[in-house]
Amino acid sequence: MLHILRPLPIASLKLLVFDLDGTLIDSAQDLCNSVNATLSRFGREPLPDETVASFIGNGAMVLVRRAFAAGGAAVDEELLAQAYAFFLDYYREHKLDFTYAYEGVLEALAALKQLHELPAGQDANKGMAMAVLTNKPVRPARDICAALGLAPYFLNIYGGNSFPTKKPNPEGLLALMSEAGAKPEETVMIGDSQVDVETARNAGAWSVGCTFGLAPGSLAANPPDVIVDSPADWTAALSAAKTNPR
Repeated sequence: MLHILRPLPIASLKLLVFDLDGTLIDSAQDLCNSVNATLSRFGREPLPDETVASFIGNGAMVLVRRAFAAGGAAVDEELLAQAYAFFLDYYREHKLDFTYAYEGVLEALAALKQLHELPAGQDANKGMAMAVLTNKPVRPARDICAALGLAPYFLNIYGGNSFPTKKPNPEGLLALMSEAGAKPEETVMIGDSQVDVETARNAGAWSVGCTFGLAPGSLAANPPDVIVDSPADWTAALSAAKTNPR
């Protein structure tokens, strides 16, 4: 189902920027397993998967900090730094144990690429690029995209440590706009959480929210311009501009 709250300027779009976790891929199980392995390594009780999943979206350090804080005991910064390093090492080894691209993602990306491909001989600057901006560290983000066949569709893949700031700070999104030669009004941020909507707003860009992701409940607090219930709806959202209020 496609819910258009504000019609996107389809004809003038030049850049689509996707979140990763909860948007292109379901990585929840590997992240939950990595967090609980870290908690166990440092003598803490494991947390339910749904609790850990609710902490995802603001970067690996915030994820680890929230998981340790959920146990109730005080956590000093030195311990947290050790736990963070362990988490990163463990996750790098287990990032693809259960992670997969959501059903329809590859087909939707192929359709979007074809939909906005220019005929031979036309100015490439008038086409549309796609990219990834995630708060996940960039190395595992790029490795996952490569392993799952997503990487070839993207101009670039940036992570939470690619810039001094993370989403919802617009720095990464603005950098991608610069690379693609796109203005804010020619850019769409696609993600599953309020963080992605806020990132788009902070950059002056458009936003598409995905209800199938890890944090769809947060979209209610800050509704995006378009809401989709499946990756297949991306194509419909970016090829039609009829208003369909919720």
